Amino acid sequence: MPDPAVIHNTFVIERSYPQALEIVFNAFSDPSKKRRWYAGDNRTAEEFESDFRPQGVERFSYRMGQDTPFPGVLITNEGVHCDIIPNERIVIASTMTLGGRRISASLFTMEFVPAEQGTNLIFTHQGAFFEGSGGPEMREGGWRYLLEQLAKSLAP
Repeated sequence: MPDPAVIHNTFVIERSYPQALEIVFNAFSDPSKKRRWYAGDNRTAEEFESDFRPQGVERFSYRMGQDTPFPGVLITNEGVHCDIIPNERIVIASTMTLGGRRISASLFTMEFVPAEQGTNLIFTHQGAFFEGSGGPEMREGGWRYLLEQLAKSLAP
């Protein structure tokens, strides 16, 4: 039986940050702050825009570094903010292209929960992965990396 053309997957990543909820939320809502951690150090950003409001568009194009699975390849993420509740929730519907070919469509939700020692973030990714996407394991690894970059950007 051939591999399915589309793989559906959901994963959840939970992280705790020692900063106040408003600071963590602001790292997602302020485009200049998000660019710092989201652009990462293993890729070269070619375009980054974020219109942080309901129905606002987010677009990020970058080339992966030499030590990545896709060195030098242009990757573009395009998304729409479906729902924003300040300091509580962000929901984005997004597509990803690799070298000009669409490889996935996703819905991701960030839930911000106040905690005794700062903020708990619950990140839920629901995706449809197409041929050549690297699959859900690679995407989850990418998001774990990004959320670690977020932690570094929040550190004093």
